Amino acid sequence: MFDKEIGVNVCRLHSDDGAHVLGRSPVVTVMGHVDHGKTSLLDALRQTSLAAKEAGGITQHLGAFVVGMQSGASITFLDTPGHAAFSAMRARGAAVTDIVVLVVAADDGVMPQTLEAMSHAKAGNVPIVVAINKCDKPDANPERVKVQLAAEGLLLEEMGGDVQVVEVSAINEVGLDKLEDALLLQAELMDLKARVDGPAQAYVVEARLDKGRGPLATAIVKAGTLVCGQHVVVGAEWGRIRSIRDMARKVIAEARPAMPIEIEGLKGLPMAGDDIVVVESEERARMLSEGRKKKFEKDRLTKLEEERPKASEEEEEEDETKPERVEVPLIVKADVQGTVQAVTDAVKNLNSSQVFLKVIHAGVGPVSQSDIDMAQACGACIVGFNVRDPPSSIALAATQAKVKIKLHRVIYHLLEDIGNFIVEKAPGTLETQVAGEAQVLNIFELKGRSKSKGDDVKIAGCRVIDGRVTKSSTLRLLRSGEVVFEGSCASLKREKQDVEAVGKGNDCGLVIKDCFDFQVGDVIQCLVQVNRKPKFVSSESGAVRIEC
Repeated sequence: MFDKEIGVNVCRLHSDDGAHVLGRSPVVTVMGHVDHGKTSLLDALRQTSLAAKEAGGITQHLGAFVVGMQSGASITFLDTPGHAAFSAMRARGAAVTDIVVLVVAADDGVMPQTLEAMSHAKAGNVPIVVAINKCDKPDANPERVKVQLAAEGLLLEEMGGDVQVVEVSAINEVGLDKLEDALLLQAELMDLKARVDGPAQAYVVEARLDKGRGPLATAIVKAGTLVCGQHVVVGAEWGRIRSIRDMARKVIAEARPAMPIEIEGLKGLPMAGDDIVVVESEERARMLSEGRKKKFEKDRLTKLEEERPKASEEEEEEDETKPERVEVPLIVKADVQGTVQAVTDAVKNLNSSQVFLKVIHAGVGPVSQSDIDMAQACGACIVGFNVRDPPSSIALAATQAKVKIKLHRVIYHLLEDIGNFIVEKAPGTLETQVAGEAQVLNIFELKGRSKSKGDDVKIAGCRVIDGRVTKSSTLRLLRSGEVVFEGSCASLKREKQDVEAVGKGNDCGLVIKDCFDFQVGDVIQCLVQVNRKPKFVSSESGAVRIEC
């Protein structure tokens, strides 16, 4: 295969000519709305308790593992997070899978991330098996869920379609055998086969940095055989495979189709979703990597330029009174590459008309001294997700440099914290509001008091009918609902004493600067300027936004 980016040949990955083809295990991705029981269902299938160990009780990583079924068959599962912030992870899971298990809670029904998962599966032309979970609950209503799914265009078997539906309870381990049969039946209908010979075709599920072993990539082999010692290019990174481990952390010599593995030996950390390309030599691996890095950097700069908000000429003319948009630099650190991408995307979605969050650096691993130096130079805030607390020396350096570090283990809390940070940084929008109203009951005229018009001053004898009238505010004179005059308050008195404010129900004397046209029945409004800050809003689905 010829790579046009740099003009080198790489090993062919997709040709099955003369290759040894065998049946393979299905790769199944479990998808659905947050807290509908995806991880609990997988725990029940493989007799583990991962769900109890998840921070906040929700899955926040994309995991891969093999489950041996009671029938003796095996299935490779991918578990995806259900929170709205992890949309890219779900899309990646659907893109590399054979079958999607759509988990829907019987007591909750079809929710936003349920619909999103269906869209990802349909976009990838991947068959769906529905698992209606939590059927043990008193308020469970599986029939309502089926009607909702049908209304969204999912053709269920019992309604004349081809989508299998299984009612289960992960907690009570009910219906698991039926779910197993449904998956194996779907896999049999698909007649899944893969080439075993030749270079592997594989993709990265997740990537992380290990302190002792360096960059590690969790991957699934789609075809061929990945062998320890081969030179590979993964996205823009390259390396020679130093070791291959299965999901039980056991070192193996090679990996075959549908097998989730962890590879060690890459020079840098790849992106989740990258293809693994086997090449003939170190020289070609280096050349391909360098060519791709240049292209990726160019694409990255283009994307940043496109994302930067640009106001039209009309908007600039209309918004001259609005404050300029504040640009807030951020540094994002997370435990694995897929989570870095998810957090970065979620942060960008929080941009408002008043605050633009610019991610100047995103990386895997704990907060380091270089992060502190970069944040100090750019005036950035550091956001850490699922990373350990920095050592005391790093924390002290951050304090001395006046760099804020926000660390969280639950995506809800992280986005809420950043949302409040945006609200704090936002300049707000100045709005004119009516703080009080007074009605003119009588008019008094004083001779020889004004030097500007006829030496006369007109005083409006008023009663405050709503709110408060203050001397420092702008006053607006209304007659029959129409604005007659607007100006500053020249004098405010109550019982012949100068006062700063008069409350509702009290009488007062008002003089508006340069206003000589009062009539009984006029209404005088007290106007104040209010700085309205944006609000951070979080929905039940996990979606967050800033409302201005």
